[in-house]
Amino acid sequence: QVQLVESGGGLVQAGGSLSLSCAASGRTFSNYAMGWFRQAPGKEREFVSSISWNGGRTEYAESVKGRFIISRDNSKNTVSLQMNSLKPEDTAVYYCAIGRGPWTYNNPRLYDYWGQGTQVTVSS
Repeated sequence: QVQLVESGGGLVQAGGSLSLSCAASGRTFSNYAMGWFRQAPGKEREFVSSISWNGGRTEYAESVKGRFIISRDNSKNTVSLQMNSLKPEDTAVYYCAIGRGPWTYNNPRLYDYWGQGTQVTVSS
């Protein structure tokens, strides 16, 4: 059974930083892309970032490019999202997910398993 558990969310002031982590189990983690998505109240889930199976390729939404950094540690089955220069519009529930294949994907339909989400709130 595949499990993804996010951690690291919380409340931060605008301009601050947070680091999210996602621990995976139940699948050969290193064979698959990993992604981060977010969903704000009343909005659809949107792509944030993705990383390929070996970390060699990354992809970011335009709204977070230059502020967020995705990374992975295949020896620990974890993927992280370092979020800097946070803005109130970054407020959302953040989800990690395992991709269907090894490359980066920005389409949520190309992810098979999802975590339960972690809340990030950025105050102005």
